[in-house]
Amino acid sequence: MANTRSAEKQQRQAEKANIRNRAGKSRLRSALKKTRAAVEAGNADASVLSTGFSEIDKAARRGVIKDNTADRYKSRLAAASKRAAK
Repeated sequence: MANTRSAEKQQRQAEKANIRNRAGKSRLRSALKKTRAAVEAGNADASVLSTGFSEIDKAARRGVIKDNTADRYKSRLAAASKRAAK
């Protein structure tokens, strides 16, 4: 429990950020699932990968995931797409 006004405010802000981050994480996971499913099904054209990359970049820009994590996700998606194309 917060003891000061500033601590109460910080708690309110943290709760809002938590909700925002949870929604962003959920959106990212959904996009990743769709992209991975498309890659596995062999429908990995440029637009599907572009959409997946875009969601990853948005999540990184908003601070939902770190930059290196975003790079790793994109790298793995690209590699899976390349494997599926063969």
